[in-house]
Amino acid sequence: MRLIAAALLAVTATAQAQPQPTVEQDIARRVRADVEFLASDNLEGRDTGSKGYHIAADYVAAQFRAIGLEPAGEKGGWFLAVPFRRASFERPPQLGLNIGGRQVALEQGKDAALRPSVTAKARKLSAGFVFVGYGLKDTRYGLDDFRGLDLKGKIAVALSGSPSGLPSDIEAHLNSSKDQFAAAAGAIGFVEVSRNDGQRSQAAVTRGGRPLVDWVDSSGRAGTTPPGLQLNLSFSSQWAERLFEGAAKSLDAVRREAKANSRVGPRGFPLRPLLSVEAENKWEDFASPEVVGLLKGSDPSLAAEHVVLMGHLDHLGVRADAKPGEDAIYNGALDNAAGVATMLEAARRFSAQPVRPKRSLLFIANTGEERGLLGADYYASHPTVPAKSIVGLVDLDMPLLLYPFTDVTAFGADHSTIGVTVAEAGRTMGISVAPDPMPEEAIFTRSDHYQFVRRGVPAVLLMTGHANGGKAHWQEYLGKIYHTPKDDLTLPIDWQSGARYALLNYRIARAMADAPQRPMWLQGDYFGDLFDPGGPRAPAASSPKP
Repeated sequence: MRLIAAALLAVTATAQAQPQPTVEQDIARRVRADVEFLASDNLEGRDTGSKGYHIAADYVAAQFRAIGLEPAGEKGGWFLAVPFRRASFERPPQLGLNIGGRQVALEQGKDAALRPSVTAKARKLSAGFVFVGYGLKDTRYGLDDFRGLDLKGKIAVALSGSPSGLPSDIEAHLNSSKDQFAAAAGAIGFVEVSRNDGQRSQAAVTRGGRPLVDWVDSSGRAGTTPPGLQLNLSFSSQWAERLFEGAAKSLDAVRREAKANSRVGPRGFPLRPLLSVEAENKWEDFASPEVVGLLKGSDPSLAAEHVVLMGHLDHLGVRADAKPGEDAIYNGALDNAAGVATMLEAARRFSAQPVRPKRSLLFIANTGEERGLLGADYYASHPTVPAKSIVGLVDLDMPLLLYPFTDVTAFGADHSTIGVTVAEAGRTMGISVAPDPMPEEAIFTRSDHYQFVRRGVPAVLLMTGHANGGKAHWQEYLGKIYHTPKDDLTLPIDWQSGARYALLNYRIARAMADAPQRPMWLQGDYFGDLFDPGGPRAPAASSPKP
């Protein structure tokens, strides 16, 4: 007995002498384990709808269950199946252009490119063209390029770009909405021609006829195809110029006008050619799930409202043109296994607290982000909770965990009160909030959260910042690693930074969930006024100060 007691005392003394792991070390270990699984070669890059993606989705669902979340997908499960369709052509489409009474055949992929359709199996029609300037419409900025033009049954032809002087995120929103503006004006087709030279036009023609992936719901509605728009085309530089033959102005004259007066777009006018199209599509339907977990709130009056933490689970799959022996797997370790892993850890922090947050929390792993934010768009269009109950959102996309970050950038912080929430949460951890370091990239409109912004939900995208050497790491990553097979587990990932990022997101979401007032758009904010005109507002002075 004495020997046993002495041994126990020795073991106890040894254990006490060992340094105890800190909370952040525990979190870092769990984040690393999640990233190592999700970015494994065995998941083959988690391409939307692939076997590897489905394994990743099952893993996230299992983690949600282990954490103690409730399933919040469809039919009482963890998943919301997104109904995707891949469209391609049965044979090259027949495209013809009647110019000056002479019919000319156009070669698909060389002279022009018709985009496949996910909503019409066969298309046989003819239509004329109308030039619509930049093809923009916005009341606040006094833009209406469709004024006085008859677009009904016609194909809108727009210059690429927009007038100068627009804020970058607003400019990006408007540029991405041109086909919607055209469809709303009655157009059945849309063409964008280069404002500058022919290089962009030829690139658009080269890729324009590639297979198209989009979601299509049970009513036949598609995610990226505006209702009524039957044709999306691109033309080579030569044929883009010929669209203007016999018109009031040549394309060259329009381009010179746009360059000479950059703040005002050229006015539109009818074009004379007539396009004929015969095309037959083949479709491949498949599903890929959103993974959705719920932590119910504790407050009887606020639990019906939901704060969302999300990150995209998909990546780019396997490189088809890799040479023998060449790394072909797009593992997506930082983009975005790291974002999902830190979201999971934030969920664990919520579940471990003795008191639940007042509002409910939704945790969503998105599919189809790399396909054009499609999974988030489908969820925002077909939410598994009442749409109006989603009051605020934080998107965890591509945290660069390669250095001990001391600041973050919350893209969208200057649009809503979430910016102040991020700043206050950061201060509790010694993390500052920096202004957007690359406004020209319009990051606010380029990740999954934006699909919820378009439904009126205040949201931010949180990325690690440029301080403490971050700028050099971001330049290296974006220049050499981003969207390549090099984004894998050989990177010198700073797991402690992963822990800090997870803790920060937990604190941000906790503050949003417990605040007496839901997140609000700032008074006079463009996106709030456009997408949530009747919603509550906070004074513009509520925006964060760097």
